[in-house]
Amino acid sequence: MNNSRNAHSYWRKNKKYLLILLSIWFIVSFGAGILFKDYLNNFHLGGFKLGFWFAQQGSIYVFVILIFVYVRLMNSLDKKFGYSEDDTN
Repeated sequence: MNNSRNAHSYWRKNKKYLLILLSIWFIVSFGAGILFKDYLNNFHLGGFKLGFWFAQQGSIYVFVILIFVYVRLMNSLDKKFGYSEDDTN
């Protein structure tokens, strides 16, 4: 029963991480690239309007960064709940 509770807590935390990270990606890709484009176009980055940059490249960069953040979070979560590959149970 303790193992079942442990697995339930693990997946609850995993889903929480996914929800937060996917929300950040949605806000950056949809929000910065579409909804807030007109405001962000008042600023420039590398000669391009910032709204355009987020729509074309920024959301991809943020997505790649979020992948690395997710890997790091999951490695620490795996170690916390004993599912790490380093464990030799």
